[in-house]
Amino acid sequence: MSPPTQTLAGTPGSLLGFVGRELKPKGKIFTPFNLISAPLILLGLVLIVIRFAYGLGSVTNLSQAYPWGLWIGFDVITGVAFAGGAYVLTFMVYILGMEKYRPIVRATVLNGFLAYAFYAGALLLDLGRPWNIVNPIIGNSFGYSSVLFLVAWHFLLYMAAQFLEFSPVVAEWLGLKRARKILAGLTVGAVIFGVTLSTLHQSGLGALFLMAKGKIHPLWYSEFIPVLFFWSSIFAGLSMVIIEGSISHRVFHDRLSPDVKRSNDAILVGLSRICGVAIFGYLFMKVLVLIHDGGFAELASGWGGWFLLEVVGFVAVPMVLFLWGAAKRGLWMIRIGAGMTLIGIILNRLNISVIAFKWYEVNRYVPSWEEIAVTLAVILAEIWVFRWVIRRMPVLSESPSWAQEQGH
Repeated sequence: MSPPTQTLAGTPGSLLGFVGRELKPKGKIFTPFNLISAPLILLGLVLIVIRFAYGLGSVTNLSQAYPWGLWIGFDVITGVAFAGGAYVLTFMVYILGMEKYRPIVRATVLNGFLAYAFYAGALLLDLGRPWNIVNPIIGNSFGYSSVLFLVAWHFLLYMAAQFLEFSPVVAEWLGLKRARKILAGLTVGAVIFGVTLSTLHQSGLGALFLMAKGKIHPLWYSEFIPVLFFWSSIFAGLSMVIIEGSISHRVFHDRLSPDVKRSNDAILVGLSRICGVAIFGYLFMKVLVLIHDGGFAELASGWGGWFLLEVVGFVAVPMVLFLWGAAKRGLWMIRIGAGMTLIGIILNRLNISVIAFKWYEVNRYVPSWEEIAVTLAVILAEIWVFRWVIRRMPVLSESPSWAQEQGH
């Protein structure tokens, strides 16, 4: 059981005292992860300052021919797919009543919220005029006809919905009993709203590439990209839940509630089964699209080999590992399948947005080391914040007794 936590409401000390206590490091400072990640985050911050001071050209290899690069292809498009576990899992728990997965729903929502917060922030880096990002919100050149208008509003509203879903945890941390009761009562509404938004903007990100017909290699371009983006976000998000949950189970072992410890293996097996079935549906659609678009002739080329590596190596093989792992209760197979699935999603999103984009050009876009360093810094900073929250709030640990009496 986790140690009792002093809260803001239950502490006679001041707000400053509470904040001071919570800001103190909890755990070892000089760990291998900290020693590697802290310099990289600092380097990323320096590069971000240079980017805003001297423009995109100072740190990126972007150009008029390639206005979207690694920051969009990985940070935003791939990152949003990885965050899909939040909407899938909340739908399973709050709408379908699959209580088996409730012990991990808070950590999944936190991971999803932080992913959107950091990746939406990373989107600012890629805008030539970042101050215009508020235009779709404040009514200055709304841009109703743009898919980006839909995506911008959905990002904003979905982040609000996710924060609302997570807010009971914050209320428990602060000891705000009445606020926690009110916020918990709003959770189901926020989940329904969030799931609706997710289905639309996951596919909306794919719809952006419908306007790039002729620029994306035929093996990756299809009028069904929006459907494939949405469907793949289901098993991408759940694979991230498996990986994140496996790491958290080891790193935050002292914070885990008895429920989380007891149900971990059964949850992984259940998620593996769902991933296997979802990937089968995705693979079936990919084959249908290939037949529909007559892309078999392209498979004999070098690009065809690259396409088969993605689809067979990082879609079909993980599907087998998931289904086999679920049948045999082989956790190592499930974790390998989840890791390979995440690599497959990275390949798919980068193939569409970067690698197979304008594949016919002689001078292709290759990300600079600065772009890679900033991307690593964004990921590591998110992990730092995730760890900070886990160490302080009842995300994986048990809720206070007064919150348990209030119910979910």
